Amino acid sequence: MKNATVSAVLALAVALGASGPAAAWGQREQDTLKGAVGALILKAIIDDARRHNPPIYRTVPAPQPRYYYPPAPGYGHYTPRPAVSIYNTPIARAFYSYPVSQRYLIQRRLASWGYYRGGIDGSFGPGTYAAVVGYARANGMGRSLGTTAGAFGVYDSLIY
Repeated sequence: MKNATVSAVLALAVALGASGPAAAWGQREQDTLKGAVGALILKAIIDDARRHNPPIYRTVPAPQPRYYYPPAPGYGHYTPRPAVSIYNTPIARAFYSYPVSQRYLIQRRLASWGYYRGGIDGSFGPGTYAAVVGYARANGMGRSLGTTAGAFGVYDSLIY
């Protein structure tokens, strides 16, 4: 707030013509000086407000699950069930528990063995999901993907 006060006093002195050289200047020069001082005052006020009022970060709400409905209505009472997303599977949870360097390694190994055709980016998506499932099924580990421990076993077989 000290900077804002000093800037305000300086701007007031310039506006009232108390400064000798500024009074000798033409109208354009005085207006330019007033604009520059005004910008400095505004910057000081904004900086002071940022110091005393930190930004507020808001959380993004979780996406709502989509529901599957029966193919033909009228077959009694039907309770919709949430759709299973590949991002909420044990395979995805196990994948994101590894450090980024090992996630790159998993994708590189899957690509070198012909299961993965996407970019080596270390993120889990439909391509990585399909590659892991294909690799696990080809090596007799397809049933183990239903649990996080089984997914760790598949990933460890790719890493080590």
